[in-house]
Amino acid sequence: MSPMGPGRPAPDRLRHKTVAAAVADSLREQILNGDLPPGVQLRQDALAEEFGISRIPVREALLQLEASKLVRIMPHRGAVVTGLSLQEVEDIFQLRLQLEPQLLLLSAPHLTPDDIRDLDALSKEYGAALETGQVLRWGDLNSRFHLDLIRHAGRPRSLAIVSGLLQDCERPTRLQISTSEDATRAVREHAQILALCEAGKSDEAAACLRHHIEHIGASLIALYRGALVEA
Repeated sequence: MSPMGPGRPAPDRLRHKTVAAAVADSLREQILNGDLPPGVQLRQDALAEEFGISRIPVREALLQLEASKLVRIMPHRGAVVTGLSLQEVEDIFQLRLQLEPQLLLLSAPHLTPDDIRDLDALSKEYGAALETGQVLRWGDLNSRFHLDLIRHAGRPRSLAIVSGLLQDCERPTRLQISTSEDATRAVREHAQILALCEAGKSDEAAACLRHHIEHIGASLIALYRGALVEA
């Protein structure tokens, strides 16, 4: 029996996991803030040299990023930073427009005072993160707010689809907000949607949510089209 005891990982394995997590966090931040844009190739040997480590934790870090859909590991090319096409962005927001307002109509009447309080705290936390430039928290807080609004819709399959859509558009939406004046508007609209839910005005809350999604989608699509023209 190993002196480490049954089932306990060896020190080297633990060290590799710890280092891999740190490398993954660093690369994730660079990808999410746009320092590593879509299409950039991430070579294991170059990253190992940059971080001053072996290739083993680098490979583990890239596998973690692939699981999060931030990179794609391709034969003969290694890891490549992923991105969304203009058509994919348009499709994502069309699907969100079809699903989220309808789910809010079902969910809003069942939001409890505790739900409202938690959503308000999320909205304020999101606003604080925007003000202080905590880029990595924007997407998570935004997704949580949107999902918690519709959590009582009683449509688990639709909720799973929306969760995936929010995850897919998290990075481009973060970049769009960081390069525009939409941050303040997003916070204000979140508060409006929540206030309408609290007042029992489900129809108006759903209409406000639709307008919110439409604006963010249109702004992001315009940003994509502008990038294509510049290219």
